[in-house]
Amino acid sequence: MDFHYETQPVPNPVAYYLHHSPWWFHRFETLSNHFIELLVPFFLFLGRRACIIHGVLQILFQAVLIISGNLSFLNWLTMVPSLACFDDATLGFLFPSGPGSLKDRVLQMQRDIRGARPKPRFGSVVRRAANVSLGVLLAWLSVPVVLNLLSSRQVMNTHFNSLHIVNTYGAFGSITKERAEVILQGTASSNASAPDTVWEDYEFKCKPGDPSRRPCLISPYHYRLDWLMWFAAFQTYEHNDWIIHLAGKLLASDAEALSLLAHNPFAGRPPPRWVRGEHYRYKFSRPGGRHAAEGKWWVRKRIGAYFPPLSLEELRPYFRDRGWPLPGPL
Repeated sequence: MDFHYETQPVPNPVAYYLHHSPWWFHRFETLSNHFIELLVPFFLFLGRRACIIHGVLQILFQAVLIISGNLSFLNWLTMVPSLACFDDATLGFLFPSGPGSLKDRVLQMQRDIRGARPKPRFGSVVRRAANVSLGVLLAWLSVPVVLNLLSSRQVMNTHFNSLHIVNTYGAFGSITKERAEVILQGTASSNASAPDTVWEDYEFKCKPGDPSRRPCLISPYHYRLDWLMWFAAFQTYEHNDWIIHLAGKLLASDAEALSLLAHNPFAGRPPPRWVRGEHYRYKFSRPGGRHAAEGKWWVRKRIGAYFPPLSLEELRPYFRDRGWPLPGPL
């Protein structure tokens, strides 16, 4: 939690302030996370009141995650199963009451059948036996999953048998301690290596770029390209050749590619002659500090080149080798 808010895929404005919370608050977050994810789910088996508490805690937990970052629709969907924890009596205050109302008729039916226990039939016995058998089977198949969970070499998003009945799931196996960003730049200069070449930044719709731009707030919407750029920054362009494909689209001023961006520095002008990728390390500015006083949310430092300057002519064989359509006038 000391690093999560700063290094998550697409931070929002609240993440900026949560990142600067006291150390003890981050320890409390960690303890609460373990309690809600590892212990609270067992409340489902402890009766009606415990089940309601489970639903309340899980929904509040997901709400906190929604407020603290742009994690697309993941947390909104996670709330849905918890709604089943609230029975009619719990949700009754949401519906009008009175003689003849739907709520009144439902309550009357519940009073009529309360305490009634129908005699067990053969079908119900078979169904119960099948449920118990399935539960035992799942428990047995889950043994390697639990061992993997407790292992220091935990494997994320995998299966442990050919039927794929039990699996491991997870968005992130670990939290990075530093944030890297790939900044795409273009120039109209004919000489990309000249020291006086002016490079202009492309801005994405949500991912960090201009240090002075406020972090976005888009949940539950999802900007997939911004998300992929976050992953690409941890690797090289050789592992993410799609980013070279994007560079070719920018060199050709492709309208569909540019629609995915917030700012095209060459709008209303001829397309750039060269496009390059620069690698930066980003950190949140310190509230009250020099950079924050200048209106900057981020402080960035150049790491080096992510990919070298590329022109349309140079990308011709690269595109053809991969069977990609040649953008623009190639």
